Amino acid sequence: MIEIKNLHVTVEGKEILSNINITIPNGEVHALFGPNGSGKTTLIMTIIGYPQYNVTDGEIIFEGRNLLDLEIDERARLGIGVAQQRPPTIKGVKLRTIIDFYSKNNPEKADYISTQVEKFEMQDFIDREINANLSGGEIKKSEIFQMVVASPKFLILDEPDSGIDPVFLSKIGGMLTDILKSKKNQDKITTRKSGLIITHTGDILNYFKTNLAYLMMDGMIGCTGNPQEMLEQIQQHGYEYCINCNRRKREFQ
Repeated sequence: MIEIKNLHVTVEGKEILSNINITIPNGEVHALFGPNGSGKTTLIMTIIGYPQYNVTDGEIIFEGRNLLDLEIDERARLGIGVAQQRPPTIKGVKLRTIIDFYSKNNPEKADYISTQVEKFEMQDFIDREINANLSGGEIKKSEIFQMVVASPKFLILDEPDSGIDPVFLSKIGGMLTDILKSKKNQDKITTRKSGLIITHTGDILNYFKTNLAYLMMDGMIGCTGNPQEMLEQIQQHGYEYCINCNRRKREFQ
């Protein structure tokens, strides 16, 4: 699905990411752990294609195409969806506008979205400006619901579980389960959506299976392994312990 090879990224002349190598196959969801300022959001912005994030070396290959040759809108059209940690308020644009865009001339899509609006109790959000006068939890819910509507091939989530109460977390977890769930394609082969989830607490990982996790420190991947095992180590001993544990394992191999 997506392969990041030897990625180096600078911002305003300063290198933020160094030698990043991540491969997420079709049907897999991976997690990315790391402290604040470690480069996680920079990685997301680079995948999206924000111009201030300058790739000095490496490649980002999505379904065989090098994303570095494409603009932001072209990457989105390929099927890359991003739910931001702090999405902006969009004055003058209602959630209904986005729904109408995706369901235009597509009755099947319109029926699906209508079902999801009721399922996730989004009726009160439809005719409000996006993220205007919403609580933190409501903003997260609205942002994830836009991914439900878009149904991207590859989903990137930046801290979907930060700063929200357990009730909203449960609702968001249900939405993500719906986005990522397995479906049969035209060849009757069961497939699952792919994704990359950035999380500090790991609470969101209780709602769906993650296949692999990475730990980013100082702009580099310091550890790769089982998501639950890594999360437990981080919670009990901290990030450095997890990286040192990985180094010790390599020494004895």
